[in-house]
Amino acid sequence: MTHSLSAEQVRRRYLVLVAMRWLPTGLIIPVFMLLPLERGLSISEIGLAAAAQGLMVLFLELPTGGLADSLGRKQVLVASILVGMTSVGIYLFADNFAALFAAFSLQGIFRALDSGPLEAWYVDATQVADPDAQIQTGLSRAGVVLGIAIAVGALLSGLLVAWEPLPGIEPLALPVIVSLGLQMAGLIGLVLLMTEVRAEKGWKAAMRAARETPAAIRGGLRLLSANRVLLAIVAVELFWGFGMATFESFTPLRLAEVMGDTDRAAAIAGPATSAAWLVSAGGAATVPWLGRRIGLAPAAGMLRILQGLAVVGLGMAAGVPGVITAYLFSYVVHGASNPAHLTLLHRQVDSSLRATVSSVNSMAALSAGALGVIFLTAVVDATSLSTAMYIGAVILAAAAPLYLPAWRQSPRREPASARA
Repeated sequence: MTHSLSAEQVRRRYLVLVAMRWLPTGLIIPVFMLLPLERGLSISEIGLAAAAQGLMVLFLELPTGGLADSLGRKQVLVASILVGMTSVGIYLFADNFAALFAAFSLQGIFRALDSGPLEAWYVDATQVADPDAQIQTGLSRAGVVLGIAIAVGALLSGLLVAWEPLPGIEPLALPVIVSLGLQMAGLIGLVLLMTEVRAEKGWKAAMRAARETPAAIRGGLRLLSANRVLLAIVAVELFWGFGMATFESFTPLRLAEVMGDTDRAAAIAGPATSAAWLVSAGGAATVPWLGRRIGLAPAAGMLRILQGLAVVGLGMAAGVPGVITAYLFSYVVHGASNPAHLTLLHRQVDSSLRATVSSVNSMAALSAGALGVIFLTAVVDATSLSTAMYIGAVILAAAAPLYLPAWRQSPRREPASARA
């Protein structure tokens, strides 16, 4: 962490880095399922390949979280971007199951390295600058920035697909190419903006980190087993991750189903995804208000139920306007859910294990997401897209009671002051 920045400077840098991290993702989201589908892969093949991401996270999330706590957040994030760029490069040319499986496997390594270190750096650096700082406002603003960044990327993706500025290149591949360039810019931004003071550097630090990583992992698991509130919060991610494909990945397929054309669906999915992440940013901005009014834990539980209802609407909608309306509502809820959940999570852990616990949380979501993608895409092929969405909706809503332990532990309402 850094000792030379004020809490406000840390927050500004954090928000810039969040934007640079998620803008490239916004470009890929609208074409994520459609590009392989257009190249001849089936929905279940895409789902099975995508599941490789979650499986890699399952095996690597804890070691990489422990590594971030031991070696340093910045070093791990640099490695994550390099792996992520390799993954996207393979995805760009993937026209068969094996190549797509390789791309998603590398994406899983990227997600394992990426999940937790930036957020942990922000929380730790803020508390060093001001030990009394409240982190929920910064996390809420990060949710707003994340939503706007993905919205801008998704809008650009739709424009690129509709415009087709490069003859001879598949329209659905253009957003992937631009995403690669933006990831390179994000790597440069990370190197320049994230300042982290470590006691040791170089190979000595690497060897020390390797020795400390197993202890960090064991500490995180011990904390999880001993803390009933933390265990329940992490368990929410099992349900959330399993059902997330229903609105995150299936909406472009739902549009293609309604419209009967993948290119037209992608052109609409770009602006729709952009709008979804903008309203997601609005949802994230409401979190401090929700905390003051009813408390973060009850708000988080309520949002899980609303998420399930939104996905039911997505599966029931008969036309493009109905699909998009339900999709936008699902992202308002999603945008508010994330910072509320993360704030509750970070209240249960200190600096020494913060990245490790964040990794456990992410591991739960992505491993469950892998199972969810396999199961729900198989349901699509066996029955219908709407049936898969209804099943996912029930699972999303079923997570709501898991916030009860945090509700009992915390005050009904949050403090009015939130300085960071």
